Amino acid sequence: MNAETAQAAQVPATARRFTVQLSSTRRGARLARLLATEQLRSWGLPLEAAGHIVAELAANAATHGRIPGRDFRLALYVTGGILRIEVTDTRGDRPLPDPQQPKPEAESGRGLLLVEALADRWGVTQDLPPRKTVWAECSLK
Repeated sequence: MNAETAQAAQVPATARRFTVQLSSTRRGARLARLLATEQLRSWGLPLEAAGHIVAELAANAATHGRIPGRDFRLALYVTGGILRIEVTDTRGDRPLPDPQQPKPEAESGRGLLLVEALADRWGVTQDLPPRKTVWAECSLK
């Protein structure tokens, strides 16, 4: 093993990480966006797209993934030039619908379309019951 290989082996897999548990309320969803944008700012990373993604995923967790008395978790990871945003809620029994164009008169239903447009990749992972994690990844390059 040469010096470069030895040095690369010592670099942690996740260069940066931030996690927080928040109440499954509209206030918790707003706080998720504020905390995420402040954390990204402290890391010197782009804010706009990531802030919108966090806002949409947190709002969905607080609105549709809510079980009274249980929180949701926001996690931000930066690894190898990728920002990964994860929002975990406690309604694993309620999968996300496929993002579709809502009817023009609909007052909601555009959040996942926004996530799809802003993220390079996104998806849903069914965790151990009763949780699910909705994640989105954005390239920082």
